[in-house]
Amino acid sequence: MGVCRIFRACALRSSALLAIVFSTTAAAIAADTITLATPNPITTLDPMRSTSSGNIEVYFQLYSGLVRRNSQTGELEPALADRWEVSPDGLTYTLHLRDARFSDGSPITAEDVAFSLNRVHSDKQSVYPAGLSAVDTVTAADQKTVLIKLKWARSSFLQNLAAFNMGIVSKSDVEKQGDKAFTSDPVTSGPYIVKQWKPNEGIELRPNPHYWRAGHPKSDATIHFLETSSAETRIAMLRAGTVDAVRSVPWANIAELKKLPSIVVRMESSGVIYEVLLNHKREPFSDMKARQAAAYAIDNKAMTAALTYGYARPANTTLPDGFDFHDDAYPGIPQDIQKAKQLLTESGMQGHEVKILALPDATGQQTALLLQAQWQAIGLKPTIVNVDSGAWWDATGKADYDAAVSWWYQESPDPDIGVRWSVCGSCKSNAFNTFYKNPKVDDLIEEGAREADPAKRLAIYKEIQKITTREVSQIPLYYAPNAVAYSKRVEGLKLTPSLTWTFEDTTLTK
Repeated sequence: MGVCRIFRACALRSSALLAIVFSTTAAAIAADTITLATPNPITTLDPMRSTSSGNIEVYFQLYSGLVRRNSQTGELEPALADRWEVSPDGLTYTLHLRDARFSDGSPITAEDVAFSLNRVHSDKQSVYPAGLSAVDTVTAADQKTVLIKLKWARSSFLQNLAAFNMGIVSKSDVEKQGDKAFTSDPVTSGPYIVKQWKPNEGIELRPNPHYWRAGHPKSDATIHFLETSSAETRIAMLRAGTVDAVRSVPWANIAELKKLPSIVVRMESSGVIYEVLLNHKREPFSDMKARQAAAYAIDNKAMTAALTYGYARPANTTLPDGFDFHDDAYPGIPQDIQKAKQLLTESGMQGHEVKILALPDATGQQTALLLQAQWQAIGLKPTIVNVDSGAWWDATGKADYDAAVSWWYQESPDPDIGVRWSVCGSCKSNAFNTFYKNPKVDDLIEEGAREADPAKRLAIYKEIQKITTREVSQIPLYYAPNAVAYSKRVEGLKLTPSLTWTFEDTTLTK
């Protein structure tokens, strides 16, 4: 099979590079530091300013929300709000704050909560306000009581309050410093504070002495997010004992790492979907038949097997399989070369150039090569453009691309936030920078958010999946777990489906 031949060539190049990296040596990690090697850059400490995973994973360490997800069960539980009431009509949420303090020792008040949520809801620099789109007002009834009034009942509202951008910041500090409040040493409400941040290198965090969870963090260790774009380097450092955990372990390395006595490899549960973004703003993929041709050209079953060594499963809709109301029975888009060629001819896009953006990691490179080969086979002229993460976000945000390999995740079981991110044309996400727009889908998204009957919501979200998959808002590839490798010297550390690292529950073995 062509997919496998291309994949083997990529694997050989990766193996050669890995051998070179493994020949290097490094000093052991500090005894009082837990180091995570991650490919995801940290570009801002302001929780409303970014949706990239590197920033999200740090936000959860610095800022607490009103509610949180239990790291073991995934269920919602109290955080800065220790209890709440919801009015019978579902329009008013009254949340009562526990006694808690910011990292500077000042009390966390209802004014801070209202300020933080209103920033996310209304600030022009807020990149993803969709979780609060039903909100009418957020006010402080008194120092310890937050009153949230909705324009319409929203069944997922409490779950939305656990999202990455709902962390509480200090009103007085942000009003005093403006953007400078987040440049080096922000006042935090979560388990950690910033010890040192070096952009493009990483960030070091130390325990917040005023954190509201008694006895947490369990360890006094410094937490070090070490930015390491090369997967081969991350694995080499783990083997050498210079890091404690590795994010995004290459599928090809999992079996080998499992054999090492000092390392544990886990396939952490996730709501991740890998897919191909298509730019709907320009040819060829502004034409739906061209998008459908590109989708029918792809054998995502073979690609999934070749790329992930069987650790992932082929995606059948545009939405992750880790949330409520996923349509497991939908047939997806099977490979059909003749149909793909016919659709491309009907679209008038035969021979059209296609610029594929690819990140430097092995999976990104291999996926781009496989797409290139399969699209060439139906009459497109694809070229691969290698970019770093910053350039990727810049190009996709400006619609300066044709196709891009990417992934996103569903952080809660309820699909509301996920559909607003990925397929909504009016939710300020640009349908994950594809610029897909279908007013009927947008209407269904609102209908699904307001509907309380689970059976009716199931029908609504099935229809959303059917329409967006058929119209190829994106090309779904596969549903993947988070592959993470850990040194056995750390206990209690995991990556949750919401992209929360459980550092506050982690200890170091003697």
